[in-house]
Amino acid sequence: MANPIKHLAGQTAIYGLSTIVGRLLNYLLVPLHVAIFQPAAYGVVTELYAYAAFLAVILTYGLETAFFRYLYKEEKDAKNAFRTGFSSLLFSSSIFLVLIFIFQQGIADFILYPNNAEYVIWFALILGFDVLSSLPMAKLRSENKSIRFASINIISIGITVTLNLFFLLYCKPNFDSGNTNELINAVYDPTIGVGYIFIANLLGSFSKFLLLIPTMLKSKGKFDWELLKTMLAYAFPLVFFALAGIINETFDRILLRRLLTSSKGEEYAMMQVGIYGANYKLAMLITIFIQAFRYAAEPFFFSHEKQKNSKHTYAYIMQVFAGVVGALFLLVTLYLDLFKHLVIPNESYWEGLKIVPILLMANIFLGIYYNLGIWFKLSENTKKGMYISIFGALITISLNIWLIPTFEYMASAWITLLTYFSITVISYFLGQKYYPVPYKIGRIAYYILTPVLIYLLLQQFSIDNNLLKYSFHSLILMIFVGSIYLLEFKRKSVENLN
Repeated sequence: MANPIKHLAGQTAIYGLSTIVGRLLNYLLVPLHVAIFQPAAYGVVTELYAYAAFLAVILTYGLETAFFRYLYKEEKDAKNAFRTGFSSLLFSSSIFLVLIFIFQQGIADFILYPNNAEYVIWFALILGFDVLSSLPMAKLRSENKSIRFASINIISIGITVTLNLFFLLYCKPNFDSGNTNELINAVYDPTIGVGYIFIANLLGSFSKFLLLIPTMLKSKGKFDWELLKTMLAYAFPLVFFALAGIINETFDRILLRRLLTSSKGEEYAMMQVGIYGANYKLAMLITIFIQAFRYAAEPFFFSHEKQKNSKHTYAYIMQVFAGVVGALFLLVTLYLDLFKHLVIPNESYWEGLKIVPILLMANIFLGIYYNLGIWFKLSENTKKGMYISIFGALITISLNIWLIPTFEYMASAWITLLTYFSITVISYFLGQKYYPVPYKIGRIAYYILTPVLIYLLLQQFSIDNNLLKYSFHSLILMIFVGSIYLLEFKRKSVENLN
């Protein structure tokens, strides 16, 4: 049998290529958005996408993971898993959209955008298309059709980016300067403002849905009510697990606006949200890798559960993962002065750069937590995974409510790190009890703590010559990456892990 590590690495590389290309295309939008919109306006984007993240979890209600579980568990369930799950999502999404259209103004009032009920409709449609695309995309992953998966993602994101450029870089400046034409007059309305970001996203999501229609129509099997009940029972705790995870990841944006508006006014609050959201983008390089890894790893973990020495394979994967994210932490922090010009060209946002290393480390622990999460998914202890995430959500909510009025977005950054570290530690010890995996904690700690120590040490020195500075930083990065290579890839073959 082929080396499973190489197989996972290959799949991660393909998913990673699409994710990286997609994120890089989206990264092109961040400089555009922050250059055109001031922090208060960009705060609208940050906040509304936080709400969307919550709803996406609720509307998919864990069926993506349940699909993988029952695809690989019983042959009789495997043939009906996709059709059953997709039919359920189609029904629930249709109900959601009907309710949104009926109560759009009341929802707009509740989220404090009473004059922009159209935002509610646009995001509802974005969510609807994304939810209906989730299981077909999972099906492509389960069939190892990573190239088709990547192509659809890149096309969808490419459409989103192109429309952003069209509306904000072509229509807006020409309209503002009076240099209009029939096309601009037909499609551009200056009062929409940041709404064009949402419209571009909507059309990108719709394009993904269209491209996946053949996958939906070609799927075999039938709807199985008994299987759906079983899948929902497995997935139910995962909904709370994912929902708590979204609270940990995004709820601070919502609380920043709500808490700071009451004490310092709407304009100041939205400015803080905008600064926090823009600088969070600089921590996304690690998130890109984590997302690509998860796309490949989830079906891999389920499909290799019964392989000989599978737990040793999982342990080795964790080591390599830790080494990669440690190197990425160094990459971003050592060249932060360069990244800020590329990603956030508007100096109004630079005061928030101090949160970037904190959020990078927070996302590292989040990635480790996702890795550790195989224990409750494979041992079917999903309720325990739910409890861990709920505990993290309680930390996030309570500490943000307590500390945001005093420390503003700095509190949110440190609380994010504390939360992810806490749930990672808890998950590790519970996992060792219910599904023990022989992780090499010392090796993992080296990959995580060494970059932090290097970063902190370099903060004590100042090198004015940029050529000398970045040459020295590059040398440090190469030495660290070299140590990973010597420890992990210059070792004996891992073929015996099969």
